[in-house]
Amino acid sequence: MTVRRNHKAALGRRDVLRSAALGAIALAGTGLVAGEALATPETAAAALAKMAGGNAMEQGKVTVKLPEIAENGSTVPITILVDSPMTPDNYVKAIHIVSEGNPIPELISFHLSPDLGKAEVSTRIRLGKTQDVVAAAVMSDGKVYTGRKNVKVTVGGCGG
Repeated sequence: MTVRRNHKAALGRRDVLRSAALGAIALAGTGLVAGEALATPETAAAALAKMAGGNAMEQGKVTVKLPEIAENGSTVPITILVDSPMTPDNYVKAIHIVSEGNPIPELISFHLSPDLGKAEVSTRIRLGKTQDVVAAAVMSDGKVYTGRKNVKVTVGGCGG
């Protein structure tokens, strides 16, 4: 008498590796794997102009405080100060921040009111590589002032 056993096919080590490699190729083909940064100084300027309502921009009145060297690009502290009296007749309506080397140039926008008393905002941003960060302050009279700072990203970024 012959005993037949029901054998189930089990995945071997090679099958698992082959499946993982095919999955990685599929992800790369769909663009879900991180690639080069898509933003350029031109696309960042266009995004900033759109966020500023298309108004002409002037240098000045905006101070961008960033470390000269960011040892971890995943969490870079930034402070934006705008020289404004913050009165009901003359105040900062919005502060927009863009990067020139991240995949998407728009980083963050802050909307302010004269009740704040001081035009200063702080946060942490993520930077993929060494680049310029540009801030624009939209004033209550429609004028837009900008400031910029270059930050060198060493560890944790996508390059240096």
